[in-house]
This record gives sequence, C-alpha cells and structure tokens, in this order.
Amino acid sequence: MKVADYLLQRLREWDVEHVFAYPGDGINGLLAAWGRAEDRPRFVQARHEEMAAFEAVGYAKFSGRTGICAATSGPGAIHLLNGLYDAKLDHVPVVAIAGQTDRSAMGGAYQQEVDLLSLFKDVASDFCEMVTVPEQLPNVLDRALRIAAARRAPTALIIPADVQELDYEAPAHVFKHVPSSLGIGRYAPVPADDDVERAAEILNSGEKPAMLIGQGARHARAEVELVAELLGAGVAKALLGKDALPDTLPYVTGSIGLLGTRPSYEMMRDCDTLLVVGSSFPYTQFLPEFDQARAVQIDIDPTLVGLRYPFELNLVGDAAETLRRLAPLLEGRTDGAWRDAIERGTARWWKVMERRAGVPAHPVNPEYMVHALDELLPHDAIITADSGSAANWYARHLRMRDDMRGSLSGTLATMGPGVPYAIGAKFAHPDRPAIALVGDGAMQMNGLAELLTAAKYYGEWSDPRLVVAVLNNGDLNQVTWEMRALQGAPQFEPSQGIPDVRYADVAALFGLGGERVENPDDVSAAWRRALAADRPYIIDFRTDPAVPPIPPHATWDQIKAAAESVLRGDSDRAAVVRQGFKAKVQEFLPGGGGKD
Repeated sequence: MKVADYLLQRLREWDVEHVFAYPGDGINGLLAAWGRAEDRPRFVQARHEEMAAFEAVGYAKFSGRTGICAATSGPGAIHLLNGLYDAKLDHVPVVAIAGQTDRSAMGGAYQQEVDLLSLFKDVASDFCEMVTVPEQLPNVLDRALRIAAARRAPTALIIPADVQELDYEAPAHVFKHVPSSLGIGRYAPVPADDDVERAAEILNSGEKPAMLIGQGARHARAEVELVAELLGAGVAKALLGKDALPDTLPYVTGSIGLLGTRPSYEMMRDCDTLLVVGSSFPYTQFLPEFDQARAVQIDIDPTLVGLRYPFELNLVGDAAETLRRLAPLLEGRTDGAWRDAIERGTARWWKVMERRAGVPAHPVNPEYMVHALDELLPHDAIITADSGSAANWYARHLRMRDDMRGSLSGTLATMGPGVPYAIGAKFAHPDRPAIALVGDGAMQMNGLAELLTAAKYYGEWSDPRLVVAVLNNGDLNQVTWEMRALQGAPQFEPSQGIPDVRYADVAALFGLGGERVENPDDVSAAWRRALAADRPYIIDFRTDPAVPPIPPHATWDQIKAAAESVLRGDSDRAAVVRQGFKAKVQEFLPGGGGKD
C-alpha cells in the first residue's frame, strides 16, 4: 500500500463520499491510487480548482458535513485560495489536499515550486501541515478533518509528489511517532446557569424585544420560535441565516442589512432589548444605537462574541441547548402591541415587494423575475445566489418555507460561487432541485464553464433539476449602483459594461436545456419549464439594469445623489431616474409601510 492508497482508505473510513478536484502532476500519485480504489471516494472533476473549492463549500453548507477539495502543486493550489477564504469567512468545514514538488527539489527554484505552507498560513490558520514521511499521515489527516469539523474552518494538507508514492508505514509504538484515531464526538456546550438567569433578567426587562438570528441558529428552529413567542419579539435574519426560520411566520421580518427589509430596519431602530443567536452579522449601523437596547448574544464560538455591539451579556454555548435552558425563565408577554406592529409592518413589506416586482421595466424587471419564482419553488428546493444585484433580489423576494435551504457567499461576498454551490448541493442532495440566481458578470467569470460539470454529472442525480437563472443586463450592476449612490459618480462604461451572451444557446451546446426570456409575460412559464426539465436548465433573463437595488434605509439624499450622477452622464440616465423613483414610491403608497 502506497501513502496515496492509505490516504484514500482513511478518507473512506471517515465516510467521505466526494472529493471536488482537478488533476495535475503534483497529485499523480493520488490519481493512480484513485484508479486502484475504483474511484472511492468519488473524484468530482470541476473545470477549475477555484470551482472545486466552491463546490466543496456548497457541499458542506448544504450537507452539514465536511467538504473535501484537492489540487495539484503550484498554480492548482493557488487557485483553491478564493474558495477556501469563502469557507473561512463563512465558518464552513473544508479540507484542502494539495500536492507539492518532490522533497528533493524543494528550495531549488523548481518548476511549480510554491511555498504552500506560507501560502495557506492565513486561510488554513487553524491547521496546515505537510506530510514528509509515511508515518506522519494518519495523525495529520485525522487532525485536518477533526479540526475543520470542530472549528468550522478550512484546513490544509500538503503531500509532496514523491511522498505520495512511498510505501505506507503506520506510526509505531516508539518515541516521536504520533498515533491517531477516527471520529469526532458530538457535543453541545452550554453557558453557566448564573449567566442564563442573568440573560433572562435582561430580556424580561424590555417592552420592545427584537431577535437577530444567523446560520448558527439553523438547527435551533423550534427553540427560536418558542423564545420569540415568549418574548413577543420579531425575528430578523442575517443573510447566511435566511433559511434558519420560515418567512411564513408573521413575525419574521426577513433579512437585515444593506440587502435587508424595512421591517427589520425599523425593528432594530425602535427596540429596547436585543437577543442575537448564532450570528456575527458585521454591519453595526443596522443594529440599535449603542445606548438604546440591553443586548444578549448567544454563540458557540467564544472568539466571535461581543464583536458587533456592546452586549450586556455574552453566552457561549450551542444555540438550541442554550435557548432550551433560557425559555423557562422568560416571562410570557401579555401586551402584544409591539409584536402586532411588527407583523403589520412585515405584511406591508411583502405588499411593497409585490408592487416593486410589478413596476414595468425594459425588457424584464429583475425583481419580477425573482418574485415570480417565489410561489413556484418546490418545498425542498435548494437556492444559491451569486454576489451582486442577484443577492438583493434573493434576499428580498424569496420566502423560505418548508424544508427549503439557501445560501450565498456571505462575508467574503465573492463573485462566482452561485453555480458551483448549486453543483455541490446536488452532490449533497441528488434527490432535491437546486436553483442558482446568477448575474451575467459572474456567469461570464466562471459559471459558463462550470455548466460543463453539471452536464458531466447530472445523469447520476436522482432528481436532475439544476436551474441556473442568469440576470442578463449587460452591466456589472451592483458596482454601478454603488458608484451612483455612494460616490455620486455616473456609470463608467469601460469597467461596467459587459458583452451580451446567449447563455441558453451555449448551454444547448453542452447538452443542457434552456431558453432566453425577453418578455415579462413569459417569465412564469419559463420557470415552470425549467422546474419540470429532465436535465439542468439555463434561463437567460434579459433584465433591466435601470432597476435600482434601493436599500431599506435609503435616504432621499442618497436617491438624489444617484439621480444627479446619472443626469451628469450615465448612458441610461433617463431610465435610471424613472425606475429609481418608481421603485421607491412603492414604499409610500397606501399600505406600503413608509413613514417619511
């Protein structure tokens, strides 16, 4: 047995089923071992190492297991970095396995020699090691897997090409050999009883309680609902926690932040107590004023508490277990005026979203394109969104319900993960439909090539549905709007304009389904065809770049700045001004929820 053979055997013993990877001579020993192992665990061939890392992240996010990716030495390992940083910033367990030049060539300025220990030092800061002798392998591999799972972080394992082909020898019962073992026990830490009692005192003191939950509360849905009912609180969701609680609950105000809802904004503006569960939402300006609310945070990671707000108490513990201990100490509310106001505001907001989606645009209003999907979503759909304006409409127009899951690149907010996330999700749940909302910029960056990966593997999925919806507006739209609203600058076409591509036609060349939609009347029918297709399906929606992603807290000064910028010289200035004011006015119609 070679070192490479043992590596794959050990991965199987850890119940690893998929490795997302791209080949190269730095891992030739591993590739040969994969052949001898009859492709167990499965080698899933991406089109690019960055996509392999994103697929591992998507797999981990939607399976709850550790994602594994692999790449060759030098450029292959370098390409993994962006996906691994996405895992690091979103607290996702991923193990990267990278090849390296032979030990005898190290330090010799050899071809593709890169100091991988230094390269991965930051992104895999929790654990990064290089295997130099066979006896080292089980301990290093087991620790990489164990630490990734325990700390919800990427780790890295570097194996020189010559080491991969050495005869494997297990660590012996001798000095300076380190034995190892499989598995990581499940645990659910809880805070001290005194701290839980103090948290209850703080939360019981308020009259206008608010909750903010993130992805760390996903496994605590029942406990969050119970505490919200006892407190009479509304619940806002950080974007990574969008699927942590159904939007069908009337007190769930939806997303918070730049891509958030007005009810979430108003609840934080007016609350007097705040409970944050499983979230390190970074944008302090969307939380209450510092002297406004008594606040408690619950998080399983002691390094992430107390970061975003002057919390009166930080509870370190598992969300579900901590909330179970907290609930009996909470006093049930008898005055429901605060909760009633939150529910009315939330109901108004969804009407505003419906009105905004109904605003005429040319050719198609992107808000309508996503809003139309909402009522058609299968109960078990998995939705991914890419960074950019697509994330706005994902955050605001899709209501999570039943068993739906959803995610995007939250903290890194990188372009490009929409399609590979969905592919990773399909390997995690081959029996569930996946939908990716992707801007044309991200699609041109890497989504088109990764359609080939979907074409290669969809026949193995029991449910072949993977729908990629491209918001094709010929513009890097999110940055364009940021320039208008924040810099007061007109669109800079050399940087913002991108070519029109007939994405569905390209997909057809790959053997996939698809169509282009240029008429609002065809939107719903296109979604229905895509969701009934027997293969991955690409919908090329020709959307209007002049529809503004106005944030819920937008002031008239910001809207004025955007208008002034386009009047100074934006090529689409008349349409931008018209769409901007038409969209904003929906918040001030009767029942629209506006207060100004």
